[in-house]
Amino acid sequence: MSRITNLYTDGACSGNPGPGGWGTVAYFDDGSCHELGGRDGATTNNRMEMQAAISALQFFAGTSQSTQCILYTDSEYLIKGITQWVKGWKKKGWKTAAGKPVLNQDLWETLEALDRQVQSQTKVPVSWQHVRGHSGNVGNERCDTIARGFSSGQPPQLRQHSTMEIAKPAPAAQRPSEPVVAPVPPSPDVQIVPMLEEQTIHLESTEHIPREVRVAHLHHLIDTLRITDEIAKHGYLIASSELADLMDINASAVTSRGDRWAWRNWIVSRVRREGNQILWQLERVDGE
Repeated sequence: MSRITNLYTDGACSGNPGPGGWGTVAYFDDGSCHELGGRDGATTNNRMEMQAAISALQFFAGTSQSTQCILYTDSEYLIKGITQWVKGWKKKGWKTAAGKPVLNQDLWETLEALDRQVQSQTKVPVSWQHVRGHSGNVGNERCDTIARGFSSGQPPQLRQHSTMEIAKPAPAAQRPSEPVVAPVPPSPDVQIVPMLEEQTIHLESTEHIPREVRVAHLHHLIDTLRITDEIAKHGYLIASSELADLMDINASAVTSRGDRWAWRNWIVSRVRREGNQILWQLERVDGE
């Protein structure tokens, strides 16, 4: 039986909250890989990051593999939550240090139980590894593509190959939608090999997304573009974290793009650093 060497996960959300998607890729020691993806019509980016990890751990547990599970994610919220915060939350009755209810408790409970299940199966803790988002890592980039595809209602066409010896995830990992299994390009250190017995799965179009959700997404997009135009028009400087919120991406994805790059109708340029923040300027490139 092939052995899983690495798991990659990612989540995305259009609007945050809004329609979301998640993606998971499992790489095997024979050079093959498997992919899972799903969506939720109304969710947040953090929930999709967690759902991707739940899918990955459930898939891993289904293989009954006894060697260590290594999971890569670009979500610091996910890693810190499962490795640091969750123990304190449980002791406090799922309350934060401020006494407020923990967000996403349902998924944290599921994830924590799977984390313990895999540790019991392998006799070693799950190795949660942070990978820099949008840095060219093939596993992370592919998960991002899948997650964003599901989020927008236009998931990529996925192929399924024969995996008779590999268990598929249990229904608990399939919330909020049915995942699909497919091979994807391997990580940089894995040789590309042909995939056998492939079958293309044609997924439904955006028509399955409620009209009100699609309209709300468009309203959010228009508001975002107007805000961006105002920032550019007045020459305001914007911090990396603020720019990431505007673009609905991780802050690390902003700084990893370099000192000058294009986004939609604007050129984004690095101006200077103030303390631990990098400040950026936006310039409209196609006129008023």
